[in-house]
Amino acid sequence: METIKNSKKKMDFSEIVGLLSRTSTPLENAEDLDPLINYIGESKYVLLGEASHGTHEYYTWRAKITKRLIQEKGFSFIGVEGDWPDCYRLNRYAKGYLDSGKDILSVMNEFKRWPTWMWANWEVAAFINWLKDYNERTTADKRIGFYGLDVYSFRESMQSILQYLEKNDPEALAVAKKAMECFEPFGKDEGQSYAKAASFVPELCEKEVLNMLKEIVKNIPNYNHDAENVLSTEQNAYVARNAEKYYRAMIKRGSTSWNIRDEHMVSTIDRLMKFHGKDSKIIVWEHNTHIGDARATDMAAEGMVNVGQLLREQYAADGVIAVGFGSYQGSVVAGREWGDSMRKIKVPEAIHGSWEHAFHKANNGQNRLLLMNKVKEEKCLFSPIDHRAIGVVYNPEHEKFGNYVPSILPERYDAFIFIDETNALHPINIEVNGNQIPETYPFGM
Repeated sequence: METIKNSKKKMDFSEIVGLLSRTSTPLENAEDLDPLINYIGESKYVLLGEASHGTHEYYTWRAKITKRLIQEKGFSFIGVEGDWPDCYRLNRYAKGYLDSGKDILSVMNEFKRWPTWMWANWEVAAFINWLKDYNERTTADKRIGFYGLDVYSFRESMQSILQYLEKNDPEALAVAKKAMECFEPFGKDEGQSYAKAASFVPELCEKEVLNMLKEIVKNIPNYNHDAENVLSTEQNAYVARNAEKYYRAMIKRGSTSWNIRDEHMVSTIDRLMKFHGKDSKIIVWEHNTHIGDARATDMAAEGMVNVGQLLREQYAADGVIAVGFGSYQGSVVAGREWGDSMRKIKVPEAIHGSWEHAFHKANNGQNRLLLMNKVKEEKCLFSPIDHRAIGVVYNPEHEKFGNYVPSILPERYDAFIFIDETNALHPINIEVNGNQIPETYPFGM
């Protein structure tokens, strides 16, 4: 009998393989998503993951699901693991605002922060062009948005705030300039020198950023000539506030900085849901480590929470569906170290006994969809099994030491999409600003 070791017991691997073979369904085209679309039903939160930040199929399958949810289920907007200012430009382009860019490449060329390939790629370009065409056939109030949820863009957010306030609120502009002046000595490396300095002077620029946020929020009712630009200015202020907290926590290397980041993404989702009205629905594109419930992994033991867990805890009654992704082998775009040139890297066969190995064995190399309600009573699946996770930094020769997250799959996700062999993403080549390299924890996700 073939078994895999677990901290609690040995599990019968052949039993798991047989179960996955019986309960998962083929996934070859958009029509094969019917069971998932039906399962989503009237849920208001759909979280679509990825097991890397550089895999073609993860982006294209997320796009296929997203298109169907927009067309068939009335979803309102997409929120992604990207910077607010960069993605806001994509949002305005997709909605056809004046002066929002003559074509998708001109908008993509504004992505300067490493890793640029995460959002400046042909897969996203194709989706945004589809979204633009879709929006042109709808009324202005029904156009679908595309927003960045992340916390890294401190300097870009501050610049956007200054430009907006210069035209609309001279008093708040003075407060914002004081905050910017406080950060100026630390501007050369996007938060890393600030994090080090904050370890000696914990408050540093906290007061200035808080004052700016309070001033902007107080005056929001007066900024009413472009509702979405008002939202963007407010969001940039929250980015600045939470980025300051994030960089102060970053130097400690514990779970605090991770939690600040994911809590910021959830609060951004809340603001976007409120902005789009009581009937709004969101589709989230993020790494599995953000959208899959942290309580079903070893992240929980480290004191970490994530977007999937927080949304389930707060909005279960509204329907929260998390869809994980994984693959057995293939290729990926990643760097060998922080700031490294992007490169195509071979992804080896998944390790023996992992979820990816089990799916591969179960279905003879077929792509599959598994709805977790089909296996929620199967006890053999409710012990942690290794589940591959690749970040923006990837060294396959070290994979078994740091690229697998022990996971209880039926508790981590509501559905899982398995692609047996994947291909690298297709980046749009952009010159990277080497000073804009965010340091993330853990795994560079």
